[in-house]
Amino acid sequence: MNDAERRVWSQLPAGTRESLAGLSSSDLQTLLLSVARARASRVRPADLVRRWREDRFVRPAASDPRALADLEARMWRLLPADFEGVELSPVVPLGTCAAVTPQSQDRIVSTVRTAEVVSDSTNALAIEAAHRRLSQPAGGEVHVAACHRMLRAQRFPAGFGSHFRLFALVSSARDTGSGTTQARLLTRHLRYWHSVLPAEVEPRLLFTIFDSPVLRERVRDTVAPAVPVTELPDREHGRGYYVEGAIRIAAGSDEIGDGGFTTWTAQLMGNAKERCLVSCISTERLAALTARTGPAG
Repeated sequence: MNDAERRVWSQLPAGTRESLAGLSSSDLQTLLLSVARARASRVRPADLVRRWREDRFVRPAASDPRALADLEARMWRLLPADFEGVELSPVVPLGTCAAVTPQSQDRIVSTVRTAEVVSDSTNALAIEAAHRRLSQPAGGEVHVAACHRMLRAQRFPAGFGSHFRLFALVSSARDTGSGTTQARLLTRHLRYWHSVLPAEVEPRLLFTIFDSPVLRERVRDTVAPAVPVTELPDREHGRGYYVEGAIRIAAGSDEIGDGGFTTWTAQLMGNAKERCLVSCISTERLAALTARTGPAG
């Protein structure tokens, strides 16, 4: 426990923590809902205005929704037909990130109903991809996309909100050896991002290989001839979160997107042969850059 947790537990009667930990999920949910109901009954209209002004989780985004809608509509139009659009729920099962990534639950906004607010749509799309893959033949593959608003609990630097929109892609398919599956998925994602980023924002697609000489060869002989991509050999950010390789999507000197290969669908399906590529960009960052450089075509 951290200091704040120890302080709170020390104020409660001895044995409270053990008693709560021993409750079933349904009983704990009933208890927490009762507490939430009691606290909500004490909220007054003036409290709402104060929270609206002060709470970083509920303040509206600074982006122009009309410009954002235009940009995202164009991205949907350019999405290849074999990518299926998914309209995600605002919440996902509790542990959606922590179960398959090294991310702490402290970064997630958890609910009292065994759910959490979507903090990374690629995790949610990976569950949907695994669900679809389990009903396919072994040689099938899934490509899904979503545009969704994330909410994250950690504090960001000045100028960045706690909630933001991401346009995300997730692809999952069975490994066929020699890095060919990874190269095919990588080409598919990079081609799409290359098609949606206007030349005016000076787009750059970069890749980094993490300890996979075979994948490096496939990038050089298969991916690079198909789409403009530059190697970023010294990147360490994301190692351990991504496996084999990662991508970075930039506009000039601004990073607007990220991605890489993960083990998520392999874990979710219980099949180590499954390969999963995720990638996403911040549509609000792209919209801001486009507004400064001129509208996309």
